[in-house]
Amino acid sequence: MARQPPPPWVHAAFLLCLLSLGGAIEIPMDLTQPPTITKQSAKDHIVDPRDNILIECEAKGNPAPSFHWTRNSRFFNIAKDPRVSMRRRSGTLVIDFRSGGRPEEYEGEYQCFARNKFGTALSNRIRLQVSKSPLWPKENLDPVVVQEGAPLTLQCNPPPGLPSPVIFWMSSSMEPITQDKRVSQGHNGDLYFSNVMLQDMQTDYSCNARFHFTHTIQQKNPFTLKVLTNHPYNDSSLRNHPDMYSARGVAERTPSFMYPQGTASSQMVLRGMDLLLECIASGVPTPDIAWYKKGGDLPSDKAKFENFNKALRITNVSEEDSGEYFCLASNKMGSIRHTISVRVKAAPYWLDEPKNLILAPGEDGRLVCRANGNPKPTVQWMVNGEPLQSAPPNPNREVAGDTIIFRDTQISSRAVYQCNTSNEHGYLLANAFVSVLDVPPRMLSPRNQLIRVILYNRTRLDCPFFGSPIPTLRWFKNGQGSNLDGGNYHVYENGSLEIKMIRKEDQGIYTCVATNILGKAENQVRLEVKDPTRIYRMPEDQVARRGTTVQLECRVKHDPSLKLTVSWLKDDEPLYIGNRMKKEDDSLTIFGVAERDQGSYTCVASTELDQDLAKAYLTVLGRPDRPRDLELTDLAERSVRLTWIPGDANNSPITDYVVQFEEDQFQPGVWHDHSKYPGSVNSAVLRLSPYVNYQFRVIAINEVGSSHPSLPSERYRTSGAPPESNPGDVKGEGTRKNNMEITWTPMNATSAFGPNLRYIVKWRRRETREAWNNVTVWGSRYVVGQTPVYVPYEIRVQAENDFGKGPEPESVIGYSGEDLPSAPRRFRVRQPNLETINLEWDHPEHPNGIMIGYTLKYVAFNGTKVGKQIVENFSPNQTKFTVQRTDPVSRYRFTLSARTQVGSGEAVTEESPAPPNEAYTNNQADIATQGWFIGLMCAIALLVLILLIVCFIKRSRGGKYPVREKKDVPLGPEDPKEEDGSFDYSDEDNKPLQGSQTSLDGTIKQQESDDSLVDYGEGGEGQFNEDGSFIGQYTVKKDKEETEGNESSEATSPVNAIYSLA
Repeated sequence: MARQPPPPWVHAAFLLCLLSLGGAIEIPMDLTQPPTITKQSAKDHIVDPRDNILIECEAKGNPAPSFHWTRNSRFFNIAKDPRVSMRRRSGTLVIDFRSGGRPEEYEGEYQCFARNKFGTALSNRIRLQVSKSPLWPKENLDPVVVQEGAPLTLQCNPPPGLPSPVIFWMSSSMEPITQDKRVSQGHNGDLYFSNVMLQDMQTDYSCNARFHFTHTIQQKNPFTLKVLTNHPYNDSSLRNHPDMYSARGVAERTPSFMYPQGTASSQMVLRGMDLLLECIASGVPTPDIAWYKKGGDLPSDKAKFENFNKALRITNVSEEDSGEYFCLASNKMGSIRHTISVRVKAAPYWLDEPKNLILAPGEDGRLVCRANGNPKPTVQWMVNGEPLQSAPPNPNREVAGDTIIFRDTQISSRAVYQCNTSNEHGYLLANAFVSVLDVPPRMLSPRNQLIRVILYNRTRLDCPFFGSPIPTLRWFKNGQGSNLDGGNYHVYENGSLEIKMIRKEDQGIYTCVATNILGKAENQVRLEVKDPTRIYRMPEDQVARRGTTVQLECRVKHDPSLKLTVSWLKDDEPLYIGNRMKKEDDSLTIFGVAERDQGSYTCVASTELDQDLAKAYLTVLGRPDRPRDLELTDLAERSVRLTWIPGDANNSPITDYVVQFEEDQFQPGVWHDHSKYPGSVNSAVLRLSPYVNYQFRVIAINEVGSSHPSLPSERYRTSGAPPESNPGDVKGEGTRKNNMEITWTPMNATSAFGPNLRYIVKWRRRETREAWNNVTVWGSRYVVGQTPVYVPYEIRVQAENDFGKGPEPESVIGYSGEDLPSAPRRFRVRQPNLETINLEWDHPEHPNGIMIGYTLKYVAFNGTKVGKQIVENFSPNQTKFTVQRTDPVSRYRFTLSARTQVGSGEAVTEESPAPPNEAYTNNQADIATQGWFIGLMCAIALLVLILLIVCFIKRSRGGKYPVREKKDVPLGPEDPKEEDGSFDYSDEDNKPLQGSQTSLDGTIKQQESDDSLVDYGEGGEGQFNEDGSFIGQYTVKKDKEETEGNESSEATSPVNAIYSLA
């Protein structure tokens, strides 16, 4: 959180203002005046040949000036050249090539003249040049043959262009040439090798020139290198070797300079330009370059090192930068130095540039033209474009070297004077007119202006005026008579009044009065003082994790008469308020903070008069950036040192580095974790396996998450060896009853140790002395066929590659395929009481595999009735089970089988013993099936049928049978009754048969029989039950006629008849 100072432009504007306050007074354009050049082209004007040519020249004056040009110091007749024209009311030349013509024909030195009746002004001498981008000359380049370790320079020699082209080196396939302290491009465009290595043959080298105006690139035919070496193999494994040169058989040597040559040289630079010193050295190992200045230090504020310390650049050179500089090239074999003597020269530069001179008739004045340079420049005066010595004599004018003195000036003295100062490095040309006017004072700004200012600020009240002689100006406040000057006020030459610190009492009306001998003029300015804008609750620095919400406060107090605007900057640029941000009057909220949101946030509270700034920094904790520049060193057969440069931790310290590797034989493109290291290290020795073509990458981890993986390192292959281990997880299992499948986990790239990894598989039956069977397998399984069922085998799997076999493996026991087991032995069923039944059994004689359990199925039955089957599963070790009976009558049938992976085997079945009362129950239950019982029932049914027929016959003859007797069984509350006391007996068809009930568990329960005859009456229909017995439904009614006649005769019912027969 910080309150910001005013932005730099405020200071710059104020400085500009102060400079203008002391500047020359301008003549209003409505008054006559000599010409003044306002715009012109650069002294060195380079143009694009594809475009029309413009040479600018603009001027003002009253009357408006006319223009003409010279070319190469001779009058340039524009009217005679149809391609050349001059813009209206301007001196700008336009040369048009749309209808043809060559731009090169117009090259030369041009100068513009602007003239009216009061004088002539001149432009600079403009040198017009047409840009050139010539083609590279065709050449056939032979291969460059060089010994490894020797220095080499590939020369570019680009074609001369205007301006000079930009040089860069690439391969013929347009890949940039990697440069470092060993291989780099010099300022002259050549490519320097401090020492050549075998790897430099892997590409060719082509110099390219890019031309500015045409935007074209010219490419030179490529160089190819042929490097002679003593060590042509395994280059990648030695590239980063700590003693790479001796490992490759390259002789070490002391440094020597490739550029510049020798031990000393000199260089000249112009004041204000950049000084570039360069030293390129050869040597083995590659030398390091250091820079020094004799008798002093390098200018730290202007000096910077370039091109891997091979170049020293000093910007904006001044005379103090001259002297002796030397570069020191050193390696472990020695060092050498080269001294460069620097001389600083200077083109002319102004000390006192002449300014326009405005005089009244009879006044005195002077023009001053002072310049410096190295060598000392000469000064030449001209008037209206002609040398002063050839101009008509003027008794009121005196030339004294770099000064012209005017005395008792008259109207005839009006003219434009030119001062030309030059030396061998350049020239300066300045125009300054002498204007003789007789003008009373006049105000040049609008009258009665309102100026609003902020309390305690510095401010300026302008009062532009003109007059000749130059008027004097005084300021007054609120009509008071005292002149405002001194103390808190200061009046400048141009009439502006500066108030150094505004207070409330400074508010009021200010009057400026300009006076000369010809009169006076005045103007008024009203000043209002406003309260400053202040941020009283500023945003605070915050640290946020990615994805969270952040709020930055900004509460402002301002003058209520001014309109307030609050805006935000991010990293000093206007903030785009996207959909993740919400801007309110007093805060800024950021939702779902991301890494890109990190930075400085500035609240800008502004009115039309002032502003206040407050800045806070938002730190976003993010995942680290990826490590970079992986390098392999200390290469050995079984280890290598990996070094990397950590990426930005993004405000959360790196806690760990994970090193991963990839190999291109077994799983190309798949990365595996190799090792993990603390976040404080950036180098580690990695243990390696034989015969692996390694490639490494590094991932950084902090509390927020993991970085993206680094770019992979170069590859490094280790030499091969016999395997040091055998495959793991060896198993032998049958997939069918007559086979055994042997499987194992294949070895990976880091355990193969050599090419053509294969496996020697051996097996034999356990506890036999038969010979081992063996086979060589390239995969990870082998199936042994024609095996007995579930027999143990000894199994061995041994790794082998082209370098040899692995260690002797341990034996593993496997089994051939399983089959269904035989039935459990000695299945016993015991019933100690009427509530429980105990079951026991022994394991099968032939399991034929791994027993996984037993399945018991049992069901209750009673005669022909069978209950629901129940299934129980047991573990392979259980051989007992107890069944809880649900009733004492039913018996149980049990079926037991054993299970293997294949399924359930042969089953054994047993029944529970009969309970003690089962014989009686069976006899009672079987009566209904006896022949004699069926015959008796049929006889009774026949007798009842005969009686019914007899009754029917009697009724048809008019017989009446009044009901005299009621059933002896007492009536229930549900029995229906007639009004006369008769009642009905009914046997509903949907009632269940009484005599037996079925329990919920499926067992049969015996119940007592409650047989009875069913009452019947007139109109009933006879029915037979399932057992042949007759069931009737009759309704007994009282005859209405007999009731009316009080008859008491009684008819014998069929039920009574049955009773009488009994």
